[in-house]
Amino acid sequence: MILGIVKGTVVATRKMPELVGYKFLLVEPVFGSKKDTIVAGDNIGAGVGEMVLVTTDETTQHGLDHPSPIDAFIVGIVDNPPTLSK
Repeated sequence: MILGIVKGTVVATRKMPELVGYKFLLVEPVFGSKKDTIVAGDNIGAGVGEMVLVTTDETTQHGLDHPSPIDAFIVGIVDNPPTLSK
């Protein structure tokens, strides 16, 4: 699981039917390099600037409404973000 901050959105005007209903967000992991920014599916309403929990790999399918070709998915919005020192 990845702890990250939503940095932006990805707009896809055409996509597979299995992806309809999912929003796609750019998530920058809190730990690691900014080069590790990922695209994660979302259906819980996360927004830019929020800290989120992202599941990846084969566990992603457990968070989806139906099987979809998504390998990173937002499963939680952090209500009380921890204070992080860099």
